[in-house]
Amino acid sequence: MPQASAESSSLTEPRLVASQEDFARLMAELEPETVLAVDTEAASFHRHLDRIYLIQVSTREQTAIIDPLAVPDLRGFGALLADPAIEIVFHDADYDLRLFDLQYGFHATRLFDTRVAAELINEPGLSLAALLEKHLSVKVDKRFQRADWSARPLTPAMLAYAAGDTSHLVELRDLMAEKVTALGRMAWALEEFEQLTRVRWTNDPDREPGWLRIKGAKALPPRATALSVS
Repeated sequence: MPQASAESSSLTEPRLVASQEDFARLMAELEPETVLAVDTEAASFHRHLDRIYLIQVSTREQTAIIDPLAVPDLRGFGALLADPAIEIVFHDADYDLRLFDLQYGFHATRLFDTRVAAELINEPGLSLAALLEKHLSVKVDKRFQRADWSARPLTPAMLAYAAGDTSHLVELRDLMAEKVTALGRMAWALEEFEQLTRVRWTNDPDREPGWLRIKGAKALPPRATALSVS
């Protein structure tokens, strides 16, 4: 996922939230906001079980990166997701929403998905990287697309990369919303966003764990796929 080039970013440096106290302060700061960009980092290519290892959240002015391994109680974030007064912006929300449901039972109430919006205006490139470069002239760094986000400590470069997933997302949302509205398709978009609020991990009974989607995994004998879960 993307990292904005240094010259293109007008936001403050990302803030790492790695204690319950820092998390409580962040939640108090975010509570009055009306729009928040959100993303997660998992480690499906490195761990047998899908789970969230980072949560990125941006306002129009700042980006914070929450470390769930260091913050045991994330209920405040779940409350923000569920607050109908706050629009939560994702790019390709489905997997993030399923992980929030699976791991925490968190559900979003009011969504805007920039990928869905891009589809409705017939964008040729639907990835976040393509949209940021085309519309905001933000080039991305793909070095950490398959990084092990469960590893600690995280390097400054990894944190900067993770922050890029949301630091320009509110601005992109504004641009996409303007284009969707101009085409008279906002009602369609709102219908799609409403459907996304109902996404649950168990909605997809055929969903496989991430490790089974690695090439060759299904051909391994049972002994080779054994794992110990602590």
